[in-house]
Amino acid sequence: MGVFYEAIPDSMIPWIRAQKMFWVSTAPLSAQGHVNVSPKGDDKYFGVLDNRTFWYADLTGSGNETISHLYENGRITVMFHAFEGPPRIVRLYGTGSVLESGTAEFDAFVADNKIDKLFGLRSIIRVDIHQAGSSCGFSVPFYEFKEFRPTLNEHFERKAAKFKAGNEKESMPRYWAFKNAWSVDNIPGMKVGLKTGSEEGIAPMKKMVGQPPPKSYQGVAGRGFTFFQLIFAMLFSASLSAVLILFAEELLPKLLL
Repeated sequence: MGVFYEAIPDSMIPWIRAQKMFWVSTAPLSAQGHVNVSPKGDDKYFGVLDNRTFWYADLTGSGNETISHLYENGRITVMFHAFEGPPRIVRLYGTGSVLESGTAEFDAFVADNKIDKLFGLRSIIRVDIHQAGSSCGFSVPFYEFKEFRPTLNEHFERKAAKFKAGNEKESMPRYWAFKNAWSVDNIPGMKVGLKTGSEEGIAPMKKMVGQPPPKSYQGVAGRGFTFFQLIFAMLFSASLSAVLILFAEELLPKLLL
């Protein structure tokens, strides 16, 4: 059965810290925007500071939806679920902050929490939690953990070696300018990526291909009705008013005779 809390219960914190992966979900404000869900792994790259504060290390990837959405509106949900032991799903609802690499806030957080400052570490995502929820997770299958994938870290180790050897094209700010400066919905992303792209003339990667998303997503957004629904309601109201006036002026007196 589902249970909700104003903050993370003390009894839940050790279970969260013991998990090996979790999911992050964010969305833009636009009704036509794309909802994003991202898997995160490795128990060295996330933590619980207290009952209302969660964080994770945001390693560089080809997308940057979470960063763009957090800069725009701050909404974020983090979900854990048990792959072993008793079934359980935990969701953390909160407001996310982006501490970008190269900023004083980022450096202070990394130092205070003894985080391995990898070449590909682009930000720390800090979540201020306003609600937590726990549910059964009875349908989540059992999985046996084997090991964390080293592929991403190895990729950025090679990239770091090339950069240190003098290849400026391998710099992380250039990568961020190309792939992390804008979201799929053209929402601004990493600030250092935007700055580097502007200064060095780096065109961002095209992410939206094919047809735009359906406009029907706008069905119940903001004002609650689409433009055509409002027009239909106005025409219907006008027609009904005309019928009632005709009834009152012509038919009603005859019925009263």
